[in-house]
Amino acid sequence: MGITLLRRGGAGVSAIRACSSTPAPLDFEGPARSRSYWHYLRRLLRGPPEPPYAHVCQVGDPALRTVAARVETEQLAGPELQRLVQRLVQVMRRRHCVGMSAPQLGVPLQVLALELPEALLHTYAPRVREVRQMEPFPLRVFVNPSLRVLDSHLITFPEGCESVAGFLACVPRYQAVQISGLDPRGEQVVWQASGWAARIIQHEMDHLQGCLFIDKMDSRTLTNIHWMEVND
Repeated sequence: MGITLLRRGGAGVSAIRACSSTPAPLDFEGPARSRSYWHYLRRLLRGPPEPPYAHVCQVGDPALRTVAARVETEQLAGPELQRLVQRLVQVMRRRHCVGMSAPQLGVPLQVLALELPEALLHTYAPRVREVRQMEPFPLRVFVNPSLRVLDSHLITFPEGCESVAGFLACVPRYQAVQISGLDPRGEQVVWQASGWAARIIQHEMDHLQGCLFIDKMDSRTLTNIHWMEVND
């Protein structure tokens, strides 16, 4: 998911729905997938890509519906975790999103990255930033994070996800939360956040439970962000 910043307003709702249980795999059939000759040749020579991917997994990928496992103590200082963290940050920044979780890159581990830089924040109008309670924050990486609700008041705004590319919907989130866990060096870290930062945290924490924003959305607000272009 990384979660993406979206520019439409939304109204409040009275309750937040729990994430549905992980469904059994479905055997969807469709047109045969075709690849260009060069794509075929490249895959033949290099083999299939392996996690952590340099792309973001899309809804339907079983990795997004798997409850992520805890990172073991002996893994903290290892090169695999450091490579995973590096790839999370790389993909998050390349996609201009504000959060990314390990399952989105095909790795079922409890690791996530969060960042809202000034440059990205200021692409939004001052009024939008005020209403959404948007404030910049530096890069934060959490390993084996846990979440505690500090303010259970629900705020609803449109939300999108890099793993459900091209769609947004209104999602209720708690006003303030605390996230705690380890940094990639194994040191304890705690962050209390409210407003938009709290929304980002909750979105990414859901990914670690195999939950997507579409499980908590108001389904009537689901929108394809390109719908107007179709009518042009």
